[in-house]
Amino acid sequence: MIIIISCRFLCLHSLVRVFLSFVSISRTRMRTCSGDTEAEGFRRNSLPGHNTLLAGGRWINGKFMKLFRAPKAQESANVTPPTVDGRRSPSNTTEEEEEPQTGSPSVIATFDQCLEDRLFSEASQNLREREELLFGALAEAEGAQRREEEVNSLAEDYAVLRLHILQTLQQSLSTVNTDALTSAVKAVHQEDKQDQLWKQRDGTPPGWRPGGWKEFHDEALGSLVKDRMDNPSTLTDGQLVGKSSIMADICSMGRQLLDDLQLVVGVVKTCYPPQTDICGFYIRLYHQAFSARLGKIADFVLEDDDCRHLLCWVNEYYPERVQKLHLGCEDCTVMGKLLPQELLEPLEEQYLSSRQGELMTYVGRILEEEKRKWNNGEEPAMEDGCYVSHVAYDIIQFIYGIVTSAAKVVGDVHKAQRITCKLNPLMQSFKVFQDEVMRLNRANSRAIVKANLGSVQQFRDVLEKNAHLFMDDVRRNCLSVLSGMKESAHAYLLLPVHDSLRPQYRKLGTSEWLNKGVFEKLLLSAQAVDEQLRGLKESCRQELLCQFHQDVTVEYVRRLLRGDVKLKDKERQNAAFAVVKNDAESLHALFVRMGSNQDWLKEILTKIAEVLKLQDVPAIQMQVASLGSAFPDLSEKHVSALLKLKTNISRADRKVVKETLSDTLRETGVAASHSFFSKVQVK
Repeated sequence: MIIIISCRFLCLHSLVRVFLSFVSISRTRMRTCSGDTEAEGFRRNSLPGHNTLLAGGRWINGKFMKLFRAPKAQESANVTPPTVDGRRSPSNTTEEEEEPQTGSPSVIATFDQCLEDRLFSEASQNLREREELLFGALAEAEGAQRREEEVNSLAEDYAVLRLHILQTLQQSLSTVNTDALTSAVKAVHQEDKQDQLWKQRDGTPPGWRPGGWKEFHDEALGSLVKDRMDNPSTLTDGQLVGKSSIMADICSMGRQLLDDLQLVVGVVKTCYPPQTDICGFYIRLYHQAFSARLGKIADFVLEDDDCRHLLCWVNEYYPERVQKLHLGCEDCTVMGKLLPQELLEPLEEQYLSSRQGELMTYVGRILEEEKRKWNNGEEPAMEDGCYVSHVAYDIIQFIYGIVTSAAKVVGDVHKAQRITCKLNPLMQSFKVFQDEVMRLNRANSRAIVKANLGSVQQFRDVLEKNAHLFMDDVRRNCLSVLSGMKESAHAYLLLPVHDSLRPQYRKLGTSEWLNKGVFEKLLLSAQAVDEQLRGLKESCRQELLCQFHQDVTVEYVRRLLRGDVKLKDKERQNAAFAVVKNDAESLHALFVRMGSNQDWLKEILTKIAEVLKLQDVPAIQMQVASLGSAFPDLSEKHVSALLKLKTNISRADRKVVKETLSDTLRETGVAASHSFFSKVQVK
């Protein structure tokens, strides 16, 4: 009996020594660690030591955390105590289970309690401590046999933790609990870090390592975003007014996206460390989900309104509204368009063609209305004593609105310019209408032409000052059409005045003109133009007056160069000089008084008068060269006709002077600031 008692005592003594040895080693390692030594503990294949290790648990954040799940009440009698390094943990060791000193609470929190309180980070810490006890280097070094049921229990707990974290992540954008989400994010980070530490070890990891926790987190959020975009919040009845089913679907997805991202910026972002760039991650998920849904919609044959609405979200609403959220991440343009180019191009073509058709229909309808009024004998409305037409204003406003909005819808102003690519034929239609009005010359024709001059001016201004609305070739062609319309309108309105001046025109450049000074009668008759200027807006009136000033000067020079008068000697040439110079002064004074600003026309007559007076060929050469430099459209024919008036100049001298002009034009290459002599026809 004594021998049996001695053997039992020796066995118990040996067990106690082994356990005390384990505790001593644990404490020694904990003393050598400072701060957060979990990572260092992994590197040294030892247990973490920044908290006091107790039998089967540890103190964490003021709570005693059980490393193993508490047994259920009905199983407590049969539960096998947890083992350490292959041996059963002492259940009655007073020294190891003694609570910390005064100030440390005695609350015991188990793994299940952590889950219940949604303390996922602490629950993760609990599982990792148990994992280290079962698979750590100490157990390997002492040759401990792992308990299969404990390993299975730990695996089950990891699965439970994973499920709870998944549920928390799935609630990130609905009933979000910031504390729980913060703890879940921290747990994911801890478990991912544990995966990395296991990769650095030489031993065989547990079956749940690596756990792919980061991938698990990302996939959970990806699934969450996809589900919310597949089942967005429905619009209210008021929001559905005027929307097709496709438009409502797109709009509801867009609103869901914006609302969720706003929640990410305001709430969810605070639950993640800054370096994770959670806002950038979410916007990429939503971008991909929205893109996929819109791609499916784009595969259908859409109505024009649905097509426009889809393009608006792709190119306007989505980039602008996401940018306003201030996500603090990459710009939307970096991620590209919501739809690939192969899907965008047919949608843009459909939209632009539709808008182009609207423009042509609108302009055609306006011109038809103008024709109807003209045929009915109606005159244009008058404002402030001027005839006005709303043709240009209405068309310009429509063009500006349609191209500007299209530039936002398709995301490119150059693409939007295609809407106006058929504007030139529309301008041609406007010109044809005006030509018909002038040709038939009805009672209301002059009033309509005066009103049209205002429209022509408005069209010209918008083409010159808003070039971004038009393609270059369209703009040039339209300006050319408008220029022709203005010239023909001026000619039509000035025709009665020129007809009244024709008797005086015939006397210019004749002996009667030279001897009797008939130019005064012409000036008196020219003032009759005031009747034709009435009813024109001020800017159009000045343009017409300037044109008349130029017309009279052109006719004066043309009649002079016909050569009806012969200046045989110096006396007659001086007389001609005096007449031309005086006529230039009188003509200039008259038109300046009426409102013309064409001062350069006086210079032409003055230089011609100087040529008539000069007698030396070199002096004539210099004056002709000066005239040619100022007006490069001066030709040798014009110079020859002018010199022929001076019958005392030989053919050879005329040739020398013409050669001087050719040399001057060739050397200077001066661009014409004003075109004049090209309008003076000479034989």
